[in-house]
Amino acid sequence: MSEITEITSGLRFPEGPVAMPDGTVLVVEMFGECVTRVFPDGTKQTVAHVPGGPNGAAIGPDGALYLCNNGGSFTAMEFRELTFPGAFDGNRYLGGSIQRLDLATGELTTLYTHCDGRPLRGPNDLVFDAHGGFWFTDHGIRDRAARKGDITGIYYALPDGSFISEQVFPTEAPNGIGLSPDGNVLYWAETDTGRVWRRKVVAPGVVEKPAGLDEWPCLAGLPGHQLLDSLAIDAEGNVCVATLINGGITVISPHDGSMHHVPVDDRITTNICFGDNDGSGEYRDAYITASTTGRLLHMRWPTRGLRLNWL
Repeated sequence: MSEITEITSGLRFPEGPVAMPDGTVLVVEMFGECVTRVFPDGTKQTVAHVPGGPNGAAIGPDGALYLCNNGGSFTAMEFRELTFPGAFDGNRYLGGSIQRLDLATGELTTLYTHCDGRPLRGPNDLVFDAHGGFWFTDHGIRDRAARKGDITGIYYALPDGSFISEQVFPTEAPNGIGLSPDGNVLYWAETDTGRVWRRKVVAPGVVEKPAGLDEWPCLAGLPGHQLLDSLAIDAEGNVCVATLINGGITVISPHDGSMHHVPVDDRITTNICFGDNDGSGEYRDAYITASTTGRLLHMRWPTRGLRLNWL
């Protein structure tokens, strides 16, 4: 296994890495409330300030950066020089949204705050399909003080703000989301259940509704106390999902659900994306966000990564 190296540190809970063609990596800082560009030498540049809680990010067909904003549904909790996502604080919560960031001008536009009259609570991660629309998860809010939590869903939307549809309901704290290499299977990870789910995509923005006792939709469930965060798909269709508590990346086969673990020295490893620094077309440069320690990490991945649509 390749050595893991640190590219930069000092980030305020980094998430949503996007490996850009120029060799830089865009990340959101959930508690820094900004989008940051990280250069190969570790230099950091603030691209834009994003109030609330920027979370997942993806490049759209127009070259803009699309963001899931959880509205500030977590508060920063500091413990022994580590930063953790703490409890919900309604006084700082701005409401969940999907936003578009023009990388050239820094203009931030809010596209969606509701679907079918219901507010988005804590949008978390998104992925674009080959048709130019995107799928996203709504992680929801766990309000410990009020002893209640949201049951949420999986959504599909268009980047011009004209259409949004809830395609899966109910889900329990859905987090990372991705598409198979052929775009025919949608995957998402549930944080608290430690499960990876999937649906067959039957048309742009539409997934098949499974039969009641069908076991196929649940690809895998991790044993013990392991929570799941964001994910990426490699070129072989494996689901590479960031794993909390047992910090690292869990790689799950789409064929039989078998898995192996790539450890990372941060128990809150939140995301992975693939880039192509050497220009080989193999996308074996893996960028990993180690969030409690505020670092962006790099390693050469053992399998080919999947190039995302519109990058």
